[in-house]
Amino acid sequence: MSELVLLTSISPKIALDILYATPHNFTGEVLYSKPVCYLRKKTADRLHRVFLHLQKEGLGLKVFDGYRPLSIQKKLWNLIPDPRYVADPKIGSKHNRGAAVDLTLVDQEGKELSMPTAFDDFSEKAHRDYQGGSSDALFNRNLLETAMVAEGFLPLPTEWWHFDDPEWESYPILDVSFESLGGK
Repeated sequence: MSELVLLTSISPKIALDILYATPHNFTGEVLYSKPVCYLRKKTADRLHRVFLHLQKEGLGLKVFDGYRPLSIQKKLWNLIPDPRYVADPKIGSKHNRGAAVDLTLVDQEGKELSMPTAFDDFSEKAHRDYQGGSSDALFNRNLLETAMVAEGFLPLPTEWWHFDDPEWESYPILDVSFESLGGK
């Protein structure tokens, strides 16, 4: 079984903006004690390959979330008990397995490219089949999805930023704190 690793130990040039480690998220609360991203080793390796491909095109990645302890999943579910956007903690999330990543595209200077919505927008505008918004946003959304799918990631239909490792079912649900995982 693949252990959880710090994404920065596998791909140090992927930008992190771990919003759940700040109050600047849909809850308005700091949920994570550290602004770090843990993923399963295979998931992190897969994501690094996506990054290397995009880097050749002058683009990069910015990650908003990866592994999420089950205890945090329960807090999110209490606020948004809608399985289209937040997994029911009774069945667990792919984030709770370290096999899901929330991310966006950035340019060479690290500036986020236009997307149909901001991260954690719980509306139909965030759905992959949404055709409104600017042509640039739709192009960028499709570019991100194409790059992720090329490495085997599975897109979530209701969130343009969310992708699952295809082996997610082989990983157990975890409720391990960031402190006990270590890293900075």
